[in-house]
Amino acid sequence: MSLRRREFIAGLGGAAAWPLAAGAQRRDLPVIGFLSSASVGAQATAVPAAFRKGLSQKGFVPGQNVIIETRQAEGHYEMLAALADDLIRIPVKVIVAAGGAVSARAAIEATKTIPVLFIAGFDPVKLGFVSSFNRPGGNATGVSIYTTELLAKRLQLLRELVPRISRVALLINGDNAGSEIEVEDMMMVAEAAGLGLNPVYASAAFGLEAAFSTAVAEQANALVVSADPFLTTQRKSIVTLAARHALPAVYPWREYVESGGLMSYGPILMDAYYQNGVYAGRILQGERAGDLPVQMPLKFELGINLRAAKALNLTVPRITILRADYLIEK
Repeated sequence: MSLRRREFIAGLGGAAAWPLAAGAQRRDLPVIGFLSSASVGAQATAVPAAFRKGLSQKGFVPGQNVIIETRQAEGHYEMLAALADDLIRIPVKVIVAAGGAVSARAAIEATKTIPVLFIAGFDPVKLGFVSSFNRPGGNATGVSIYTTELLAKRLQLLRELVPRISRVALLINGDNAGSEIEVEDMMMVAEAAGLGLNPVYASAAFGLEAAFSTAVAEQANALVVSADPFLTTQRKSIVTLAARHALPAVYPWREYVESGGLMSYGPILMDAYYQNGVYAGRILQGERAGDLPVQMPLKFELGINLRAAKALNLTVPRITILRADYLIEK
């Protein structure tokens, strides 16, 4: 391993283990590796409560009869391979790949024997993660939270608010392993709707302001935002830029709407973590990842920020309000 990789693991990913109630770690306890592409914040919140809840359904409680080791790339996707290797050396019994397809790919490429649980923002069959949804085979399974139908539904909902849409900008992260799949799918959706489409790219190397300037210069009058984990960490900036450029936007997660965004439609992320928590417990009890079907989201929810709609001089149809799972009015 290069010096840079060693320094990165020591200083950024860290050897962060879920603390045991009795103090020092016990070598006889099974270890779950939690690999994330994004910054997941303080150690206390690194592993979502929903995952721990799912794990507890199978009788496993961090700090009592299982250890959780976290490694987080802080948006530096190129370091995920080194962080995955670090987890494998511990060794861990299962790797939970959080933060999109890029984390899943790093884990799957790092090991063909240790089970990998993903939350895939793209079709895991297209990405080569599994052979099929019902019989994944190999050492990977998890939850798929992306379908072409979701893109079409988001666009349909946005057009209910803004019927005048003629050209849509798709904000994506070009560093994401599945970005081209998303562009291809969105091209088909936009063409079927009779709309023009302009992909615009933002990443750690290419800023959001430049992406929005490109969208405006190409005369987009609406915006669809990818479910990419890097973009999700930038949601406050994205919402601010959409408002500044008066671009009606639809987002994948409710967190955008809670941050002031116009509308979101998608699954509940915490449900996916819960499902993977249950799967992690089942694997620790002896089941094979390849025998566990890839799961789909438990629920999809529509959210609307009425204050954002008012700022854009949009009238939200009553039928859309009635369908909404949550509304933000203040």
